[in-house]
Amino acid sequence: MTIPFEPIVFDIKLNIHLILEYLAFFVGFRYYVFLRKRSTDVISSNNRLSIIIGAVFGALFLSRVIAFFENPVAHLQEDWLYNLNNKTIIGGLFGGLLGVELAKKIIGEKHSSGDLFTLPIILGIIIGRIGCFLSGIKEFTYGKETSFFTGMDLGDGITRHPIALYEVVFLIILFIIIRSLQKSNRTFKNGDLFKLFMVAYFTLRFCIEFIKPNSFYTLCLSSIQLLCLICLVYYHKFILRGITYVRKKLHLL
Repeated sequence: MTIPFEPIVFDIKLNIHLILEYLAFFVGFRYYVFLRKRSTDVISSNNRLSIIIGAVFGALFLSRVIAFFENPVAHLQEDWLYNLNNKTIIGGLFGGLLGVELAKKIIGEKHSSGDLFTLPIILGIIIGRIGCFLSGIKEFTYGKETSFFTGMDLGDGITRHPIALYEVVFLIILFIIIRSLQKSNRTFKNGDLFKLFMVAYFTLRFCIEFIKPNSFYTLCLSSIQLLCLICLVYYHKFILRGITYVRKKLHLL
């Protein structure tokens, strides 16, 4: 198999990234429905629907804004349709978070809503990132040139960091950890598992941006890195609580 992977079926070249992107949404949503049926949801169906709508609109908006600011000079040279289709998962996640918080404030919902979405979101990103990897250099999820043993030719004859695969491996491990925590007898505050996912994933994305061939920087950081820092500041209380917990455990040892 060569990268980019562009299979031809009935004389039609398939866009494997687009196919897996839609599959990610479908599988993620079906998994969410499956988990909700098996759990006791403290949020009513009407409020849950309002929360999902808020997440969708927030994600649609910020995913495109952050993608535009990755390289605004280049994007201004493109047509409106290109910029409308250009998006980033980091912007989508944080935009979805803001959309959810706004929707909850409007409907007066006090309960945390994130835990039920956590595993479906991770599963969806994994499927989507496989599509990014198979698209090679046609998607801006490839890394800089490298001589490291994980380097791969992603379609331009240059050995690069396969960043999409790095994310897939990280997310699979994170999925297993969070699933194990859910099954354990430990007591977590409602929403903690979603916060764990957000902090872990945004930390990874902040670090991984340094091995991407970014062409536009603000304060020596990419737009995605700036958003990652904003997210980590947003969750600073959870991070500090986690650090305190780890310190106590180490002290007991």
